[in-house]
Amino acid sequence: MTVRRSIVAIALAAVTALTLGACAPTAGPAEGSDPDAPTKISFMYSPYADYAGFFVAQEKGYFAEEGLEVELIAKGGSSGETFQHVSTGNVTGGGASWGAGLFNATAAGASLAVVGGVSRIPESGPNPAPLMASEASGIKELKDLKGKKIGTPGQTGFGIYSIYLALDSVGLTLDDVELVNLGPAEIIPAMANGSIDASWTIEPISTALKNEGIAHEITDISYQAGTELGMIIFNNEFANKNEEAIVGFLTAYFRAVGELNDGGWQDPEIQQIVADYTDLPVETLGSIALSEADAAGEIDWKNVVAQEKFLRGLGVLEYQGDLDLKEIDRSDLREQAVAKLKGE
Repeated sequence: MTVRRSIVAIALAAVTALTLGACAPTAGPAEGSDPDAPTKISFMYSPYADYAGFFVAQEKGYFAEEGLEVELIAKGGSSGETFQHVSTGNVTGGGASWGAGLFNATAAGASLAVVGGVSRIPESGPNPAPLMASEASGIKELKDLKGKKIGTPGQTGFGIYSIYLALDSVGLTLDDVELVNLGPAEIIPAMANGSIDASWTIEPISTALKNEGIAHEITDISYQAGTELGMIIFNNEFANKNEEAIVGFLTAYFRAVGELNDGGWQDPEIQQIVADYTDLPVETLGSIALSEADAAGEIDWKNVVAQEKFLRGLGVLEYQGDLDLKEIDRSDLREQAVAKLKGE
């Protein structure tokens, strides 16, 4: 296993950068270096099944086949942590969720380039991030949420947007409920002790709540079907100077995602790879709902704009007016990777 959970190292690098008043350079290979040496990429990820494509590409050698030396770094915090480290050059890239952190950083001129999508909510089937109600709450349908306490991971990202979409689907608003900020680890005990009536959840917490008889899903997936969840970002300076490397990185990643989508989740070797990176038993991986990963990394930018508009209405964005997301869109690199994978 080549996982490196270098969170402390990254933190120390950030402190050093602030102390020196400059960040690590993000240029390509140094002048006079071996042109055949692999390009080094440090990439931050969250230890969830959503990131399985990166794990498979690393462990099955797809990154190496593209002439890359990739270090996968598990992050311990929010997507805001990723934006900070990527934009300052402490790492070259990472996976992160759409939310106020990305929008505010972009508006502030952070050095970020979005090169592809990671995951979205499927159009149908099991919900990987359902809204659930405790068995003791008496809540049977979405309309029953009026006046109830609902757990949310904060008011800057997908969790609150997901709750909004569910309420809006039955004519309710966020003002009709009492929101309670909860971290993922707090959801199960809060549901069990009755301090909240319902909560936004995420796998594998959702499955655990159902298996323990603590909570149930209130509705199907339709209220948030197709919602964009996460993206792949790189330091913009690095992207401009290392386009071929990023195309190779995406080629390897899309290859792995295609393999997963083509029955790979039933492959014992792949199951073990994902289990090792997520610290989940293989049996659990086989029972949880999965987000959807596009083997071409396409992003529904209209959906992203809708999320930005919602967050602006909440007052959590630090800028005025519309944000020009084209400034950070490097879909040209994604398209090159797709063409390369097809042998075009």
